[in-house]
Amino acid sequence: MTLMPLPLYAGLTADEQLGIFQPTPHHCRKVIVSTNIAEASVTLEGIVYVIDCGFVKVRAYNPKTGMEALVVTPLSKASALQRAGRAGRVRPGKAFRLYTEETFEKLPDTSTPEIQRSNLAPVVLQLKALGIDNVLRFDFLTPPPAELMIRALELLYSLNALDDVGRLTMPLGIHLAEFPVDPMLGKILLASGEFGCSEEILSIAAVLSVQNVFIHPSGSKAAAKDQTVMEMRRKFWVEEGDHLSLLNVYNAFVKHKSGKWCHDRFLNFKALSRAMSIRQQLARYLKRCKVPLVSALAASSRKTDDDDERCRLEASEKIRKCLTSGYFAQAARAEPDGSGRFRTIRDNVLLSIHPDSVLFNRNPQCVVFHEVVETNQAYMRDLTVIEPDWLTELAPHFYEFKTTKR
Repeated sequence: MTLMPLPLYAGLTADEQLGIFQPTPHHCRKVIVSTNIAEASVTLEGIVYVIDCGFVKVRAYNPKTGMEALVVTPLSKASALQRAGRAGRVRPGKAFRLYTEETFEKLPDTSTPEIQRSNLAPVVLQLKALGIDNVLRFDFLTPPPAELMIRALELLYSLNALDDVGRLTMPLGIHLAEFPVDPMLGKILLASGEFGCSEEILSIAAVLSVQNVFIHPSGSKAAAKDQTVMEMRRKFWVEEGDHLSLLNVYNAFVKHKSGKWCHDRFLNFKALSRAMSIRQQLARYLKRCKVPLVSALAASSRKTDDDDERCRLEASEKIRKCLTSGYFAQAARAEPDGSGRFRTIRDNVLLSIHPDSVLFNRNPQCVVFHEVVETNQAYMRDLTVIEPDWLTELAPHFYEFKTTKR
């Protein structure tokens, strides 16, 4: 009998996910290797045997470093029972657990609630908007650790969303609470009008709000396609970083709006279509907050190729400064030893550039990043090159130059 192994995880395209529901060929056994998406999100008919490894990957936020990481942890009893329930839904089946009964008895009854392992800045912002000023005394069903609350309050205060007594500022804090995005992303959206690049920031924010717009080939032909994929991606790359590269992807997609065009360039048509819808929603929020919708590229007149390049650089600087105004807390500088690794300026955490980044194998000196993903090591994702002076210029309350006595 031939085995037919199939992957199942959230990052797969819709077509790739549909493969697991197709009828199994004759004299063939289908083996689905899945993340915990199969526990409750997807129901698979015909599954008879389940092999439970006893572990799960969960997102966990570290308040000491301000980093969110994918951490491999033992599962809970509830998750183990849920996995076992996938077997034998249509006929008798079995679940094989790769751990002892003694280990099972030591597992926690339920998984750690998300509120106890997440960045609470959006939660605190919503509570403040509802008139609950003393969030530290709020009666949560599952109270989060005090360190998470303190870190959230510090971040919101640094974004000028809270005043000295912890109340929402007017109008920035009130407007941030209305935006259905992360507070740092909301800050750059509200600041984009001042920098004259709100059209570009809207597109960047929309793409950042969806799953990866790039498709990673899987299966037997993946290795052969790697070179082709990189060549297609390089057509969108901008030396200043990932945010401007994503802007190029979005602008190109808007011109074509074609599934075939996306397929040929290994782009996720569904994700980009979703980004268009999100952009329209965010644009309505900006209009409500009376933020002018202006384009950095359209603001300058162009006559020659030199003027085009000059205007592109001017627009790039406006966009990167706007990004710095919101992501200043997530800035990192290159290590002086030339290793290609970085340290965050605030928390002195050692980070690396994600291999999917435009800046991988390059040598930027100072960057801001959208998020950190920790697998075998901590990786920065969605980076943009900035000038160190911009940090003290745009966030003087957060950074200052240290003078040393001679």
